[in-house]
Amino acid sequence: MAARKRTVAKSSKPLPARLSPTPRGVERDKPIARKATPREVAPAGPPLELDGMSYVRRLIRDIPDYPQPGILFRDITPLLASPRGFHIVLDAMAERFVGERVDAIVGIESRGFIFGGALAARLNASFVPVRKAGKLPYRTDKVSYSLEYGESELEMHRDSLAEGASVLVVDDLLATGGTAAAAGELVHRQGAFVAAYVFVLELEALNGRERLMPTPVVSLVRYR
Repeated sequence: MAARKRTVAKSSKPLPARLSPTPRGVERDKPIARKATPREVAPAGPPLELDGMSYVRRLIRDIPDYPQPGILFRDITPLLASPRGFHIVLDAMAERFVGERVDAIVGIESRGFIFGGALAARLNASFVPVRKAGKLPYRTDKVSYSLEYGESELEMHRDSLAEGASVLVVDDLLATGGTAAAAGELVHRQGAFVAAYVFVLELEALNGRERLMPTPVVSLVRYR
């Protein structure tokens, strides 16, 4: 018995473009590369071959006449935007205290929170915020201190530190040293001690380091 031939009905409709056969010798269409929009383009940073602190220094932006005429503001936001730069800073801070006893990191509002919290995680220490007056909900210790333009106050929860705890006070900038000294006073009131003050930047001309002595002061980038 002869085998029947199977017939396939041909459709008069054209195949969709994605199923259309490609003629021989003609390459299939390649995906069109999408151009990055201005928002997607990463900002240009320092050359990667720079050594650690040189790289960090190049990320710090100078803004003249801010917040008032005659002041040169050191802006660290480009540093925070750089994963490599941020890692370099945290590594440099942490390396100085590897193998030493560090029970707590006291971070000063507000940029001290950024570096202090990350450093506490690296050193397996607790993190304690020191805030401006009225920002903490529980019972606090309070200290007043002088600024170039007036008076200010800092507070810390009274149960933040154990007696005898070894503490690092961390902030982004050392200028006159008044804010850091006030945070150190809050540490001492709870029976703990400041093992070191740690900063990303230091403005040496303002002599803040002298105000914090004899406690060790660590600063990564110094400006004369």
